[in-house]
Amino acid sequence: MIIEVKVPTPGESITEVELGRWLVEEGDVVDKDDEIAEIESDKATLTLVAEEAGKISFKTEEGDTLEVGAVACTIDTSVQPEAGAEESGEKEEEKPKEEPAKSPSKEEPKKEVAKPAAKEEKHEHVKTTSVAKKMMEENNLSIDDVINGLKRISKKEVGAVLDAPAPSSSASLQQTGSFSREESREKMSSLRRKLSQRLVAVKNETAMLTTFNEIDMSRIMELRKKYQPRFIEKHGFKIGFMGFFTKACAAAMNFHPAINSMLDGEEIINPEFVDVGIAVQTPKGLMVPIIRNTESKSVPQIEKDLKDLAEKARNKKISVEELTGGTFTITNGGTFGSLLSTPIINPPQSGILGMHNIVERPVAVNGKVEIRPMMYVALSYDHRIIDGKDSVGFLVKVKEFIENPERLLTNGVNLEEQLLDL
Repeated sequence: MIIEVKVPTPGESITEVELGRWLVEEGDVVDKDDEIAEIESDKATLTLVAEEAGKISFKTEEGDTLEVGAVACTIDTSVQPEAGAEESGEKEEEKPKEEPAKSPSKEEPKKEVAKPAAKEEKHEHVKTTSVAKKMMEENNLSIDDVINGLKRISKKEVGAVLDAPAPSSSASLQQTGSFSREESREKMSSLRRKLSQRLVAVKNETAMLTTFNEIDMSRIMELRKKYQPRFIEKHGFKIGFMGFFTKACAAAMNFHPAINSMLDGEEIINPEFVDVGIAVQTPKGLMVPIIRNTESKSVPQIEKDLKDLAEKARNKKISVEELTGGTFTITNGGTFGSLLSTPIINPPQSGILGMHNIVERPVAVNGKVEIRPMMYVALSYDHRIIDGKDSVGFLVKVKEFIENPERLLTNGVNLEEQLLDL
């Protein structure tokens, strides 16, 4: 029986997608629910899954633009994966275990440290990057384990070996002085094209302005250090900075609601909820998953939602609904070492907060110079609907909440002032 695998709808407003790449080869026999291809829309990269087990036959090529509902490939269910492959593998593994029982005296001398050395010589020419080495060390994996874990060798890997230049002694001696004039070209993904269009549109269609401030991160860092072990024990993950900043932004909007507003033609929309988009870098580009109703969530709840959404985005499991909407955005360039930047608004929103690297700097504290962990923050906003007073006041309020995190529990109220009825 031949089954047609059709392109699913990623979202209501999406009618076309692009076939990013095939995850299997033409004629491969796959199991049910195996991932067979990546499809890219202008909002996210999703995976195409085999509905039944069988032999794959392509109807499209990588880079083709397909309408939602179009046939991407077919599966011949009359060809099934070999059921006896695993059993034969198990029998082969059992054979070496039976032989030592017959002649233990002969086999014992062979169990010397000769095998690891042979493995090292066998893979001594395998190139491994520093990142790969670190991952292997963290997970106690050897080169042999990684090679054995590969499912198959495709034509791409063989082609890479055939196209690689032959090693020479002179080249190895002159590696530092080698150079190249070659260049490569690749087609922009649908996600990257849409992102480019949106960024250019923002610069042309909004009156974007950026205001800056700096925040003393001492209290938050002390709080994390003090309670991190107990937090991990209870919640199962580490507490970061994003939860505090997201909660601080939601609380600051009670004092400056214009930051949470949006322009729709000649009308200004003022949501009574705060849905914050968090910029996440993925292999396919920047994605902004949305955390809903942050104004009513605790810091651990926000961190949990962010952790789940970020994993979905990086594993291409996130839905378009989880990327749609949002009333405000936060981006953290500090994770890459950025000291200062001017983030670009994510339309139709009117504001975006940029977090940056935490650097110890000398600052004046009560008339004395002290070394404190400081972070520059930037708020880019649409000056058409947000005035300077609101933009500056909002950023000052965020600074106040981060430097005095206990005020997040009292919605910004100073307990001492409340005590004195001020």
